[in-house]
Amino acid sequence: MQLKELNVVAIGGGHGLGRVLSTLSFLGNQLTGIVTTTDNGGSTGRLRKRSSSIAWGDLRNCLTQLVDEKSVGSQLFDFRFNGNDELGGHNLGNLILYGLGEIHSRPLDSIKLVRRLLRVKTPVLPMSETPTDLMAFYSKGRCRIGEVSVDNMSEMPKNLMLAPLVKTLPSCVEAILNADLIILGPGSFLTSVIPPLLVRDISNALNQTNAHRVFIDNIVAENSPAAGLSLDEKLAWIEENVGCLPIDSAICHDASITSTRIDVYHHELSSDTVSHFHSRDKLIAALNSCISKANNRAEAMQKPLVNAS
Repeated sequence: MQLKELNVVAIGGGHGLGRVLSTLSFLGNQLTGIVTTTDNGGSTGRLRKRSSSIAWGDLRNCLTQLVDEKSVGSQLFDFRFNGNDELGGHNLGNLILYGLGEIHSRPLDSIKLVRRLLRVKTPVLPMSETPTDLMAFYSKGRCRIGEVSVDNMSEMPKNLMLAPLVKTLPSCVEAILNADLIILGPGSFLTSVIPPLLVRDISNALNQTNAHRVFIDNIVAENSPAAGLSLDEKLAWIEENVGCLPIDSAICHDASITSTRIDVYHHELSSDTVSHFHSRDKLIAALNSCISKANNRAEAMQKPLVNAS
C-alpha cells in the first residue's frame, strides 16, 4: 500500500506537525492532525493570561500550513503586529481564533469555521478542548509549570503531566482507531510530541489501534535536555510516563541512531533550502519506504498493515 491510499493521523505541535501536515496535504480528509494545546508563551501565552483558553498558536500554524502560503487567507492568519504596544507581537490568526473562541461555546466550532474560511479539507483537532498546562517534576521533588518553563529546564524531568488532567474529543479517538498510519513528531520532544500522549484517551487509543505508529526524529538536535537522550532512552521515558509505548518504528536522518526496541529506518531528510527543515519530497519517500517495510514485516508475521478491501 502507498501513502496516498492510507488514513493517516499526525500528532504533535509546533512547526514540526505543521510541516508534516503541509507535506501530506494531498491526502485531504484522509489526513487528521491532532495538535498540542499547552503553549503558554508569546502571543498565545498573553491571550491565555487574559482569560482561560486553550493555546491557539499551534492550531493556527497547522491550519495555515494546509493552504497555499501565498493566499490571502494564509497571509492574514500569519500576520504578526510589530511595535511595543498592546498589539505588538500578537499574531492576527491567534486573535481571530481567540475571538471566535469567546463567541462559540466550543473551540472545535471555531476551528471548523476557520477551516471553511481557508477551505482546509483536512480535519485539524485540538488534543483537548479544555485548557491545561504542562507540569514537570525533577530532582529533589522540584517542579515547573508551563511549557515555557519546561522548555528552559537544564535537566530532563523524571515525570511530566497535565494540570488539570483533560479528556480528548471523541473524533480524535475515532481517527486514531480508524487510522492505517500514525505519525508522531518531529518537534520538541517534551513540549510538542509528549503532551498529547499524556491525555489518557489518546494514549489508550494509540495502544489499541492497529495502525502502524512511526516516530519522525528531528534533523538537528533540539535545544532541550531531551537532546541528550538516545532513541531507546526516549522510548523508555515515554513508556514510564505514558504507561505504554505507542511507537512501532522510527525514521531518522542521523544514520548513527539505533534502537534495540523498534525498527529504525534511516533516510536523508534535510531540505535543500533550509537544512533543519524536513524536505517534503524526501519525507514522503521515507514514509512510503517505511510503510513498505512495515507491510513486508507484517505479512511475514501474517498481520498486514492494511487490510485489502
